[in-house]
Amino acid sequence: MQTPTQIPSTHAPATVLAADAWLPLDTASASEIPLYGVAAIRQVEATAMASLPAFELMTRAGNTAAAWLAHHAPAGPLLLLAGPGNNGGDALVAATRLHQAGRQVQVWLTAEPDRLPADAGRAWLEARAAGVTLRALPETACHGTLPAIPGDTRALVDGLLGIGLNRAADGFMAQWIAHLADSGLPVFALDIPSGLFADTGAGAPAVRACRTLTFIAAKPGLLTLDGRDCAGEVDIAPLGLPYPPAQPACATVNVPASFARALPARRHATNKGTFGSLAVIGGGIGMTGAPLLGARAALHLGAGRVHIGFLAQPAPLLDPVQPELMLHPIAEIALSAMSALVVGPGMGTGTAAREQFTQLLHGSACAAELPALVLDADALNLLASDAALAAMLEGSPLVRVMTPHPLEAARLAGLGVTEIQRDRLAAARLLATQWRAVIVLKGSGTVIAAPPDARGNVALSVNPTGNAGLATAGTGDVLAGMIGALLAQGMPALQAAQTAVWLHGRAADHLVAHGTGPAGLTASELYTPMRSLFNALLRDPRGT
Repeated sequence: MQTPTQIPSTHAPATVLAADAWLPLDTASASEIPLYGVAAIRQVEATAMASLPAFELMTRAGNTAAAWLAHHAPAGPLLLLAGPGNNGGDALVAATRLHQAGRQVQVWLTAEPDRLPADAGRAWLEARAAGVTLRALPETACHGTLPAIPGDTRALVDGLLGIGLNRAADGFMAQWIAHLADSGLPVFALDIPSGLFADTGAGAPAVRACRTLTFIAAKPGLLTLDGRDCAGEVDIAPLGLPYPPAQPACATVNVPASFARALPARRHATNKGTFGSLAVIGGGIGMTGAPLLGARAALHLGAGRVHIGFLAQPAPLLDPVQPELMLHPIAEIALSAMSALVVGPGMGTGTAAREQFTQLLHGSACAAELPALVLDADALNLLASDAALAAMLEGSPLVRVMTPHPLEAARLAGLGVTEIQRDRLAAARLLATQWRAVIVLKGSGTVIAAPPDARGNVALSVNPTGNAGLATAGTGDVLAGMIGALLAQGMPALQAAQTAVWLHGRAADHLVAHGTGPAGLTASELYTPMRSLFNALLRDPRGT
């Protein structure tokens, strides 16, 4: 077997790499990482197969998978599960190469060998001729009961289903997916975890792999909705084809390459005014902690001055944790002096909140220098429930970033949560078009969408950082404050949102890696690591 070839995460566009090479999907990449939908991948495959010898693309996929498994899978016997399509053929080629290299492997085929597609059928015959231990286990042979996995197996390889899935896995294939889960063994997935939708990340049921080797290019479903849980660590195998592919990408991965050039410079000859003034507006009765969390985050991310405008009266006079903050009743916020506003944390949705929001929109639109808006939490709920407020925002020249979670997104779009989650990229695109805003659709694999350009195109990115520790009260307030701080420092809205979302998740990853969380991680614990990570980005975007 060839020595496995790994490619550095920084790669040039349209580079032809070794046919058995792969690269890790680097969440801190200083080069852009495009994402491709199934239709684009199929076009790349068709073009490649038209110019390559028969069976060549499957041979490359199997050879790369074998080298990848030799590098990542634990020592000892491997069981490869091969499905009825070409994904199963990739697994068969990989098994043959591993067997020829002296690795103990066997393949269970979940289909009739004589009904396999041409390339997969050839892979079966070559595996049999090479002496690989093979077992055909079509549904008719299993009689409703799947065989026990051999006791000496160290890891499983998922080659059951590929990217062509067009409905939820059920019946016999759902049984196999459950069987892999019940094994308790590490699973390594080829191309995509079986049952996961490559375009959307929907996966019920789907294999939960510890690592996935995806072929040709990364797919958005690996990174959002159920994708992060199902795919584990992701590696990309271009299979010796030009990388990135020439087909248009449907999105990019949100990595430092997306926003590094827009980061605010920190020069010696500056003062606090250089880095803007931010006001966080909210904090109704019983909810004064929400704007405090956002404002403290803004301080830690470099905003020059940070104010809080409280709806609750009397307003707190001092934040003993961060006395640098300036606390006011909302009526005393000087909008004309603000570079950016964060509106919504803890605001409530009652009459007083609606009136204050109306005044803020009117006053901001009349300011000599228009502040940028971050609309979060109750501000989004007010917009969704009040047509007059929505019309006022629609006619406003204010630049805005909106940060809905799926339920808030559903209200804003007039849809159900299920429809939002069914295709998160499409939902973010719809909201960005409807509200002419940068949309941060929060969740596992947060999707960031820019407002449509002159041609109506919406740029999308999917965030790869973060973990379950963020599923706790207050982390959304922290994120809103972070975005506001970057807007106050002059970053464009899209890049401010991308930077804050990436840092927010990266800070949570840092905490978990050092023993804090995910269970019990609190929102305020994000401040210190996100400040360190932000400064590391300012020093060198490639050094994080």
